[in-house]
Amino acid sequence: MKFASIISSLLVPIDLLPYRIVSLSLIVAMGVAAIAAIILVMLQPGNSQGIDALGGSSETFYGKNKGKSTEAKLKMWTMICLAVLGVLAVVFFILQIDAIWAL
Repeated sequence: MKFASIISSLLVPIDLLPYRIVSLSLIVAMGVAAIAAIILVMLQPGNSQGIDALGGSSETFYGKNKGKSTEAKLKMWTMICLAVLGVLAVVFFILQIDAIWAL
C-alpha cells in the first residue's frame, strides 16, 4: 500500500479516471525504460582494455568491424531506451498541466 501512495504523490490531484490511467501507464513505461537502460549500460564493456590502452591500438579485424559488433548494438539500444525515457518524461510533465484536462 505504501508503494501506491508514493506513486499517487507523483500525480497532480486530479480526480479524472483517464488522467490517472494515462499518468500511471506513463510512470510504468518510464520505469521499464529506465531499468532497461541500466541493464544495457551494465552489459557494455569498459573503454580501456588494461595496459594495451597505454601503448596505442593496433589495427585488428575486430577494430575494423566495430560497428557491427555486439558492443555497437548495445550502445544503439541504450540510446534508444534513453530517448524513449526522455520523450516519456516530457509527455508526463506536459500532462501535469491542468489546462490540458480542461479544469
